[in-house]
Amino acid sequence: MRKLVVTKNEAGQKLLKLLAKYLNAAPQSFLHKMLRKKNITLNGKKADGTELLKETDEVCLFLSEDTIVSFQNAQKTGGGAEQERGGNVQKKKTSEIISGVEIIYEDADVLLLNKPVGVLSQKAEKDDVSLNEWVISYLLETGKLTREEMQTFRPGICNRLDRNTSGLITAGKSLPGLQTLSALLKERTVHKDYFCIVCGEVKKGCSLKGYLGKDESANTVTVEKTKQSDAVSYIETEYAPVVSSGQYTLLRVRLITGKTHQIRAHLASVGHPLVGDGKYGNAEVNRTLRQQYGLKHQLLHAAYFEFPEKMQKLGQLEGRKFFAPVPEQFLKIAKGLGVYCKELTEFRKGVADRNV
Repeated sequence: MRKLVVTKNEAGQKLLKLLAKYLNAAPQSFLHKMLRKKNITLNGKKADGTELLKETDEVCLFLSEDTIVSFQNAQKTGGGAEQERGGNVQKKKTSEIISGVEIIYEDADVLLLNKPVGVLSQKAEKDDVSLNEWVISYLLETGKLTREEMQTFRPGICNRLDRNTSGLITAGKSLPGLQTLSALLKERTVHKDYFCIVCGEVKKGCSLKGYLGKDESANTVTVEKTKQSDAVSYIETEYAPVVSSGQYTLLRVRLITGKTHQIRAHLASVGHPLVGDGKYGNAEVNRTLRQQYGLKHQLLHAAYFEFPEKMQKLGQLEGRKFFAPVPEQFLKIAKGLGVYCKELTEFRKGVADRNV
């Protein structure tokens, strides 16, 4: 017999969902049968699996150890990646594979991270190592998460950035953190601002509205002013010029919606592609800046998060503003193109304060 005591990372979900995670190889029919026969109980009583769990609830599994083990598939729980070397498979820590991740803020429920350029937010292929794996590895290595806890709860990131976009990413360390951050992002109550350098002179701010269509095979998007089909998604992007050299402009951009490649494609659609953008940018400009500065990616940085003044959960984040330092290469090119400003340097301080 095994007894599971429900933790805060397991509370708030239905009993059947918890069992499906803990005995992840067991068919639903088996779980229903064990509940029906009282081989699995909740707080010493018969349950049907629809009960909403509370912290400290006790789930008892009156099953043989062999049965439990047979229904628990071995799962990769993060903390490393396998690499082949001369025919031998060795395991490396995720922190050794992904470097340069900066923790902007951390508490018991959430992590705010500054993602470097070149790092995936989440896996695109089976063998990828992403920031999601970095989060799990970090929590395991620091003892803030155990492999046993990962049988029924998996922390993870809540928003995504393109591989070659740097900046702020949120991650949930606990179930309340994960659920609350995801809800805030879905409801668009968190303000997200970006810095980018675009081609051309932008003299005034604007709110762009349109519709975005995706080409999955090419991993590109197109922007239309009107809705041409049900396959497109509504997008809205606000921007304001910070400083312009005439040939280039530093913009501060706010996402109202958040879709794949939205900033890059939306600005390109109005004649102001991002500097360094290989998909939607100006090839001649990109070639010149690659020769001058070694630039191989778009200059786009998620710099700023502002949480709402009132929150039902995660009250420690109410009204707070967080900044992610702008990468050194971004600053160097901004100076070289004549669009550097003090605001970029201030963002480099990584300030996280209620009164900023």
